[in-house]
Amino acid sequence: MRFAALACSTMLAFTVGVSAAPPAVAAPAVAARHAYVVDSHGTVHFGKRETARVPVASLVKVMTAYVVLREAKLTDVVTVTAADVRYAAKGGAATAGLRTGERLTVRDLLYALMLPSGADAANALARTYGPGKPAFVAKMNSAARRMGLGDTRYTNADGMPTPRDGGYSTAVDQARLAQYALDIPVFKTVVSRPTHKVTKTALHQAHTWTNTNKLLGRADGAIGVKTGYTRKAGFCLLFAAEQRGTRVVGVLLGDSDERRFKTAERLLEHAAGEIVIG
Repeated sequence: MRFAALACSTMLAFTVGVSAAPPAVAAPAVAARHAYVVDSHGTVHFGKRETARVPVASLVKVMTAYVVLREAKLTDVVTVTAADVRYAAKGGAATAGLRTGERLTVRDLLYALMLPSGADAANALARTYGPGKPAFVAKMNSAARRMGLGDTRYTNADGMPTPRDGGYSTAVDQARLAQYALDIPVFKTVVSRPTHKVTKTALHQAHTWTNTNKLLGRADGAIGVKTGYTRKAGFCLLFAAEQRGTRVVGVLLGDSDERRFKTAERLLEHAAGEIVIG
């Protein structure tokens, strides 16, 4: 599937800025080490050490999903291997509970990747659509360069600490990546879904995957995007919402677990108060 045309509108949104009205809501205090909030017009609503290069944990999987959507058909069927299952278990990563020998569509594996943050799904997809994980990571880095993410480098498809902390990125680059990804309707649908159920068939077991993003159903207009955690990265959150007819994307890196969602809600309220209508 090719989405090159979709990227054009996003690039314009980041190169053409608009003037913000005087803030109607005071900027909240943000305890996260890094933070950034921007809307689809290019108006920046908050920034804190937003250009520092740091590990971003499972936010890496946003790029994994983006590359898969460029390389695969949603109806493609991928067979889960023992190596996929072992990889997630060995690293102590979050998994989607996939089992050796299961055959799942790319569409279902994207839900397994993005909702419970399955490293097993990430491994299966990267292995298949590199083909091979090194080639897949190279595609991730190539996509980052095309997007202009000059402070982003990937070393794996899941953000796990090995090798080299999954690479690095910045809050600014992660927000830009989210805008590109959310321009793809399938991606937006996946990350906005609170749960996804897969019925048992002859090809695979039944699965129910729950979205780890607590903003869904809690913040007005929330549309995902991704949570993440490693010891070095801290708790991370890449979030988005439709506010007053405008898409707002925010990033929190190096935060604590529950606080990141409360902070994201306050940042979205702040951005909504600054958005100019008309």
